[in-house]
Amino acid sequence: MHDNLLQITDLHKTYRNGTKALSGVDLKLQNGMFGLLGPNGAGKSTLMRVIATLQRADHGQVLFNDVDSAEQPTAIRSVLGYLPQEFGVYPRVSAQRLLDYIAVLKGVNDKKQRKAQVAYLLEQTNLYAQRKQAVGTFSGGMRQRFGIAQALLGNPRLIIVDEPTAGLDPEERYRFLNLLSEIGEHMIVILSTHIVEDVQELCSRMAIMASGRIVRQGAPAELCSTLDGRIWQKQVSKAELAAYQDQFSVLSKRLQAGNIQVRVLSDVQPDAGFVAVEPDLESLYFSAVAS
Repeated sequence: MHDNLLQITDLHKTYRNGTKALSGVDLKLQNGMFGLLGPNGAGKSTLMRVIATLQRADHGQVLFNDVDSAEQPTAIRSVLGYLPQEFGVYPRVSAQRLLDYIAVLKGVNDKKQRKAQVAYLLEQTNLYAQRKQAVGTFSGGMRQRFGIAQALLGNPRLIIVDEPTAGLDPEERYRFLNLLSEIGEHMIVILSTHIVEDVQELCSRMAIMASGRIVRQGAPAELCSTLDGRIWQKQVSKAELAAYQDQFSVLSKRLQAGNIQVRVLSDVQPDAGFVAVEPDLESLYFSAVAS
């Protein structure tokens, strides 16, 4: 299968209430897992909806394999799989019937081919045993896996998943992320999330979004290396914390055995007791969002 290319150029979107959701977003993605990391309200969901042709940008262009999404939305939808943050289902319909129905909507008209594809996706998402169960009775993890199954109907080449692991227990999350990484070998998968670990474990390339802008993008390890020698850690008491937050650029704080472990961004040792630590994606994320 040939490599797919998604090019996003100078996207702008302002809502009627004056909120600037997108301010000049540029991205270029190819096959593989791409992590879009950012806090809630950063503009991630707006960007996902624009790529998915559910919303129009005020300015800019989205090209998928040289097809303009604004000019030919139907052509984009035919190769798109989308799992939005709020994924509604018909609660009383079985997983098998609902997938069959969605496949018809996606243009899989051959009944034999549709049956085979639905069965294959139920197997792949580990839902075949529950295929006759009403989707409304599914757990959070099962529902998310069903969401991926419907997103994969019709052999898409671009998959968008928006906050897919929020609310999943650790085992379900692990299973779900493994499923995504298998899919990502043959198409572009955009994983939009505020959970740093999801990106760290899966994505070969990533971007960090804040206030409608892309503030960092590249390979996670390369981006982390830009902070080499600039991340410092120290245990402080709860009483000292406020003073440290006033004085230094505190990226994160964690409670540990009654004390608080603070991480600080600084070009030099902030004060006695701070030790330099290896920068991780969480430190990169907080430094990028704060700057």
